Amino acid sequence: MSEDDRARNRFIVINVVRITGMGLVLLALAIHYRRVDLPEEAAWALAAIGLIEFFAVPHFLARLWRTPER
Repeated sequence: MSEDDRARNRFIVINVVRITGMGLVLLALAIHYRRVDLPEEAAWALAAIGLIEFFAVPHFLARLWRTPER
């Protein structure tokens, strides 16, 4: 696998993680506004997980995959 392919795949993974985090936050909002019939605690839990997934996980992955300095 070339470096370009590896970089492209990592870029895609980071963006998929962000999109799924946003989806969890939107699901939490739907639960909060009673569009989805789940307990309010589920909304808070999903919102927290979604925000962590949206902000922290891509940063962690980028640091993990950073090109080492030579």
